[in-house]
Amino acid sequence: MIRFFDGGMGSMLKLAAGELPEKLNITDPERVLAVHMGYAAAGAEYITSNTFGANSLKYDNVAELVKAGVSLAKRAGKKVALDIGPTGKLLKPMGDLDFEKAVKLFSEVVIAGKDDADVVIIETMSDTYELKAAVLAAKENCDLPVIASMIFDEKGRLLTGADVRSACAMLEGLGADVIGINCGLGPKQMIPLVKELRDNTSLPIIVMPNAGLPESVNGETVYNVSPDEFAQDMLEIAKIGVSYLGGCCGTTPKHISRMIQLCSGVEGSVPEKKNDTVVTSYSTSVTIGKKPVIIGERINPTGKKLLKEALRNDDLDYIIKEGLAQQEKGAHILDVNVGLPEIDETRMLSRAVYDLQSVLALPLQLDSSDPSALEKAMRIYNGKPMVNSVNGKKSSMEAVFPLVKKYGGVVVCLCLDESGIPPTAQGRIAIAEKIIKTAQEYGIDKKDLVVDALTMTISTDKNNAVETLNAVNYIRNTLGIATVLGVSNISFGLPKREAINTAFFTLALENGLSAGIINPLSEAMMNAYYSFNALLGFDDNCKEYIESVTAVQNTAPAAAVTDLKTAIIKGMKDDARICATALLKDNAALDVINDNIIPALDVVGDGFENNKIFLPQLLMSADAAKEAFDAIKEHLAVTGQKTESSDTIVIATVEGDIHDIGKNIVKVLLSNYGFNVIDLGKDVKCEKVLEAAVENECRLVALSALMTTTVVNMEKTIKLIHQNTDAKVLVGGAVLTKSYAKMIGADYYAKDAMESVRIAKEFFGGED
Repeated sequence: MIRFFDGGMGSMLKLAAGELPEKLNITDPERVLAVHMGYAAAGAEYITSNTFGANSLKYDNVAELVKAGVSLAKRAGKKVALDIGPTGKLLKPMGDLDFEKAVKLFSEVVIAGKDDADVVIIETMSDTYELKAAVLAAKENCDLPVIASMIFDEKGRLLTGADVRSACAMLEGLGADVIGINCGLGPKQMIPLVKELRDNTSLPIIVMPNAGLPESVNGETVYNVSPDEFAQDMLEIAKIGVSYLGGCCGTTPKHISRMIQLCSGVEGSVPEKKNDTVVTSYSTSVTIGKKPVIIGERINPTGKKLLKEALRNDDLDYIIKEGLAQQEKGAHILDVNVGLPEIDETRMLSRAVYDLQSVLALPLQLDSSDPSALEKAMRIYNGKPMVNSVNGKKSSMEAVFPLVKKYGGVVVCLCLDESGIPPTAQGRIAIAEKIIKTAQEYGIDKKDLVVDALTMTISTDKNNAVETLNAVNYIRNTLGIATVLGVSNISFGLPKREAINTAFFTLALENGLSAGIINPLSEAMMNAYYSFNALLGFDDNCKEYIESVTAVQNTAPAAAVTDLKTAIIKGMKDDARICATALLKDNAALDVINDNIIPALDVVGDGFENNKIFLPQLLMSADAAKEAFDAIKEHLAVTGQKTESSDTIVIATVEGDIHDIGKNIVKVLLSNYGFNVIDLGKDVKCEKVLEAAVENECRLVALSALMTTTVVNMEKTIKLIHQNTDAKVLVGGAVLTKSYAKMIGADYYAKDAMESVRIAKEFFGGED
């Protein structure tokens, strides 16, 4: 049976511009209670506390506000959902909020509100990293069921790049109890996303759309979907198969009442259990299944003198370049092992994971025998990692399985125990079965296990390859568990190792190897991989094989980035500065900008707009460009040259709105395209925007708003600018649409940060 949540709170409170809803829990509790009672009367079974924006970044009395909010919701006589929304900040490395600080902020809310709540609902999340922080805060501080709901765009992506599959895998791994979508879209636009959710999760689903899209009518923000239309669309969603329904912005008790009338007779359902083995980063998912997967082995100090030296010298750039080189050569997952006796592995593994995830979108395999190093890295990992490894020793399973249960992950299971590595396939299979059984006792499903039958060199025993292959075959095809091998171990002690490695890799793939830990820079190994996929029908029209053999081959170790454009595209800040400095010896500053920096940013921007790269990569490229610009400024200062005056843009988040994520992203990108951006910050009065525009003779003003209640101030600011200057106004923000922007008098509307750049370039005549 479908259960029903309430609808919008902020839109029901009719807030004045700048009025913060959570304060009303104390200053005007009856006003909040009236909304709760309205939804209770409409038939909602769960009443959501008025605590969405309550966190200590905004309030000094968070506990008081949360307790009051939960108490008011409880007075409605229904089940209470403790509401947690985003902080309004981007987490590092994209923003300035530390991950553990975010966990602390969310924990304060959970601790304050858990006693009188029946469930925790984390909603309107657009970043998997912040969502992970919130889920951990809930799980670590209470025993209540946790609902995790996200805000996807119509392309099925979160702001920071995650698709539905990636988000589902991460949340299931973290132990969320319900997964869903809310805000951003109306019910009709959410229908394909709900279907995608069902295809990718085993968890119950919650759906809470807006009442359509916002419009401005007589200076007020209204939503364009009526209660009847809303209910009809929700009936279609209910029939897809969900467990919970509710509403978000613009919905009223009438919307909820009508929805309940139409949908209460529909039998709710939980999606069928999925058995896919999925590893993710913040934006990319890799399924370890029929088609084999390549795990890049090069970030492992064993036998690698240069990597050992880099680890001793804290040279994280070397590690990033190794990662980039493997990504370019076709790796799907990167192994990350930084274990050296003389370094702090716990610190270094976390740093390597953090830095790699700042630049690359590939999922990572966290490779360590130290449980403390694994735990810290798993905690700060953005996504669902592979974890290498656990083995059949009781002590190993007791140390690793609780970590996998808490943080989620696909764990590599080594076929060894207290007695060592069995010489026979049967012995290794017995250990695999023991590990699988123990994992289930910890609540870890076999889909989150990948068994390593262990590759032993044939130089010490002629049967080693055969026994490993037999074990792989049985584990994959009889036990039904995914398999992985460190392939190159087979040839230790032998000459021309690549020939042996390639032959063994092919045999292992034929016997059911799911993932090979290999060197992607080895042309022979990758040729074997692409050939196998083509021969076994895993490569439609032999497309990947053809691309691999026609591509320019470069089997050299990860070389330093040698040109500025590449450094910016890859997000390599240090290399960008070095390359810019080198170019300035023989080139004019303007030529360096126009011939290298701007073209690189255009490449990244095009990738962003075409869903080939995502926000973290976009911002890292912007940071690299900033390093290059800083080098240019320093060069000009030393040589006594002056920079040419840039076109000026005043940017601000409008009065009453304290969210500045979008505005900050736009500011970074505009600055790196050479515009002089004057950032007035957030909650900026319209008079201050006008003053800055006049004082700086500004021809373009950019305004941001995230809250429906503050759009009225955006309209007010636009009118003031137009009445007193010739400047044009560009607007953007989650609550806006192109038609809505036109209604409130804006000259331009940008759906995202890159469109803001395109509009600014066209406006100032920057296009060729």
